[in-house]
Amino acid sequence: MTRIFTRLAVATLATTCSTMALAQAGTPATAQAETEAATSDDEIVVTAQKREQRIEDVPITVTALTGARMASIGVNSLSEVAAYIPGLQIQEQSANNPGFVIRGITSDNGSSQQGARVTLYYNGIDISRSRGAYQDLFDLSRIEVVKGPQATLFGTAAAVGAISLVSAKPEPGVSGAINGTYGNFDRTQVSGFLNAGNDVLAGRIAFAYKYRKGYVRNIAGDANVPNQNQGGVDQDDLNGQDQRGIRGSLRYRPSDSITADLVLTYDGQRNPGTAFKSRAHAPTGGQTGDYGYAELSGSPYSATALGARKLGLDRNVYDANLTITAELSPGITFTTVNGYRKFDALEVFDADGGPAAYLEFAEDAKGDQWSHESRFAFEGPKYRASVGWNAFFENGFQRVPFATEEGTYLACSVTPAYAPIRAALNGAGIPTGTGCVAPNGTVPATRATAALTGGRATAIPYAAEFTNYGNNDIYSVFADATYIPIPALELTAGARILIEDRQSGYSSVQPNSVILAALGIQSSLLGTANTNGNKFVAEKSFTAILPRFNALLKLNDAVNLYATISKGRRSPVVQLAAQRTAFGVGPNLQVVPQENVWNYEGGIKGRVGPFSGAASVFYQTYDGFQVSVTNNGVTTTQSAGSAKNLGVELEGNLKLASYLSVFGTFAYIDGGIGDEAANGVFAGNRFRLQPDTTASGGVILRLPVGGATIYATPSVTYRTKAFFELPNNPAISTPGYTLVNARAGIEFAQGRYSVGGFVRNATNKRYLIDAGNTGGGFGIPTYISGEPRFYGVELGAKF
Repeated sequence: MTRIFTRLAVATLATTCSTMALAQAGTPATAQAETEAATSDDEIVVTAQKREQRIEDVPITVTALTGARMASIGVNSLSEVAAYIPGLQIQEQSANNPGFVIRGITSDNGSSQQGARVTLYYNGIDISRSRGAYQDLFDLSRIEVVKGPQATLFGTAAAVGAISLVSAKPEPGVSGAINGTYGNFDRTQVSGFLNAGNDVLAGRIAFAYKYRKGYVRNIAGDANVPNQNQGGVDQDDLNGQDQRGIRGSLRYRPSDSITADLVLTYDGQRNPGTAFKSRAHAPTGGQTGDYGYAELSGSPYSATALGARKLGLDRNVYDANLTITAELSPGITFTTVNGYRKFDALEVFDADGGPAAYLEFAEDAKGDQWSHESRFAFEGPKYRASVGWNAFFENGFQRVPFATEEGTYLACSVTPAYAPIRAALNGAGIPTGTGCVAPNGTVPATRATAALTGGRATAIPYAAEFTNYGNNDIYSVFADATYIPIPALELTAGARILIEDRQSGYSSVQPNSVILAALGIQSSLLGTANTNGNKFVAEKSFTAILPRFNALLKLNDAVNLYATISKGRRSPVVQLAAQRTAFGVGPNLQVVPQENVWNYEGGIKGRVGPFSGAASVFYQTYDGFQVSVTNNGVTTTQSAGSAKNLGVELEGNLKLASYLSVFGTFAYIDGGIGDEAANGVFAGNRFRLQPDTTASGGVILRLPVGGATIYATPSVTYRTKAFFELPNNPAISTPGYTLVNARAGIEFAQGRYSVGGFVRNATNKRYLIDAGNTGGGFGIPTYISGEPRFYGVELGAKF
């Protein structure tokens, strides 16, 4: 505890995002901030670079969606929101394994030994560790996405950009709201808030509960349907939702010069399993394809080996943050943000995607993070400046248990070392490899143990695990200065100097296979070295300097040009595992060098009459581009060499009338690994998860009729083909697709009540959200289908 308070005494965190883009209903642009205000001509003023600025005056590329805009469109998850933000992709394979992609660069690795590329902020606190990053979207002020490295604003993890979630803050007065929806698949959602207080002290409590049955039927264990797990655990349907969250906020303003915000949040999921479907291993009945029913039975030994009887996710996240802002004197402001976040998550999944008890895994991840940043800001007629310090501490581990049946594993495995065993099984009439599950869904591999033991055993359960640990301490100081030689020109320079202490640990329990031992082979089934639970530890320290340069040229009072040069960095990886040596099992340490990116960017933003919008062009070069590779269930990081990225991002809003506006976004990204021989198998490959073209558009109608208001927001999103892995493989990709969504209804009693309906993916388009996965590391890729058509009704009330 002493260490914790000492840490908090030496640091703090104050984040800011400038915002530009998609407007709140009826306004050309919206970017709410705590100190946001509107000028007489209805332009928006935001806290951009730690000070109040008009959105046009912020010299970086950023997009924002307010809570009101998200409600208007009808989106309430991170992946849905991303479809309306150019340059952003968010893949929600599960709440425990989200992938955040900015301009083609993905941050989704769950290893405790690795740093993030994309910073996710919640109320100014870095929550980027992927297993603790997912945050439900309810009662938000806004989501802001800053593109390009901005180290002096967002810290060390913002190698390519940052996503900032800002919750609604308490306000003077009494207000509240409750909203509910019901739809197909028993989709049930209830959310609301209650706010009360005065100018000195105000409080707010908000909550959300979301439930939906799985949209992929799972026949495993169903007593009414023939399956290979008859009489076993009746698994739930897959890709469902069962999550809840609650947030309490306090705002204290003893004077006009001091504001303190305390926010406490709980976020939890009890979701059923993820539908990893195999194209090779059919469910009972022989139905194949990516979009039909599944038979993911898990392991008969799940409760003891993996930690839970059923497939699914049990995840809890606890978050606390305290922000204090004080105006020390005219032109001098001090801001400090302190945060603590703790998460624990157990996810059990069937990685082979079929009815065989072959690749049954779990992931048990736990961690906590302490964060502190303090910043002084200075402002004069010809200059602005800020200086501060930051400290960030995280501890965590990722334990991966594995369960199988030995004969089944040896029959299904495509590992070259087991080829003689597969040949013997084939000679006994037992199909092997991808044929270990018959086309009709039966599992001849279940006979393998009897054949390999001469009938002495019919089933031999096998369990193993490995665990990686991370203990990372990061300290930094930073400064920014803006010079204003003439009113139309602003020049900014800044840098962050950081020191990282990264300590990695590794342990494993990989017992020798009983069957292999009988054949004279002393090895675990996965071939992984066994530390017998002993933990190896390695520690390294690193330093870096991350600069940025910005220029803003005001063409007139409403339109500005800007340019940026900035450097980003993904931390080196102290990658520790185990290996067999002549003296036994010892540590296997690989230090993967840091990934450096230089970002060159320019753009224009502003408004002309009823139109507001922004356009940007960027070019990025990467050194030591880090990629993740999975083999035999173990994911490691390695350098793929150089990479380049060229792109264009556009967004705009056109107000056609007081009751009607249209909006649109577009992004083109041409990025990938350099096509040089030195980059090996990755040379010339496109970035994973990133389409080269994305677009969205929609109409916002709010038409007063009598004493009521009719509202409607039809919208469409589009994306081209995307690869899910590096190296690119056409079989591990999804074609381009278009999704059509709509929300409409009526508000009455001066907007206090509303009744309406919604539909998402109105055309019931089939598409994939992921492919390859853990099964791909064993030569049997699996595929996850996207959401089908969802529709329902919604009711709302507020006061």
